[in-house]
Amino acid sequence: MPTHASEGSAMATIAIKDAAAEFLRNRRIAVAGVSREPGGGHGGNVVYGRLKDRGYEAFAVNPNADEVEGDPSYPDVGSIPGGVDAVVIATTPEVAPAVMQQCIDAGIRNVWMHRAFGAGSVSAEATRLGRENGVTVIDGGCPLMFGPTADTGHKVMKTMLTFSRAVPKKVS
Repeated sequence: MPTHASEGSAMATIAIKDAAAEFLRNRRIAVAGVSREPGGGHGGNVVYGRLKDRGYEAFAVNPNADEVEGDPSYPDVGSIPGGVDAVVIATTPEVAPAVMQQCIDAGIRNVWMHRAFGAGSVSAEATRLGRENGVTVIDGGCPLMFGPTADTGHKVMKTMLTFSRAVPKKVS
């Protein structure tokens, strides 16, 4: 498992498959940006549902909803009872730095900014903020492309999106 240097210094760079495996070893995962509108294929909702289906304890974060897909929704990462081990950011890139700050404040060390096509949730500011504070930041791709959460469609997307750099090859 990678170790991180102290705040402000360089962190180890690891292969995406290893970073994904480390992320998915966490069992309590929040998904920030889950839509209150069911269906429609919103990336955050798809990730949230798959995590739950695969036995993860998943938590929806949406400051504009008390409930998402019949489950409680929390206004921010720090409001989740008992905390979480990791967070998937599935918001707009403009909101990602605020969510990253919530993760830092909550002591979360594994954050994945969802990205398939376009910018997704990836924010250079959020990436920098997280890494400067000892967070392993996966800045692109989707947890459903890896390990126990993967399906054939996401594996194919991973291959295509790795070439376009929407899925990073290395993470720090």
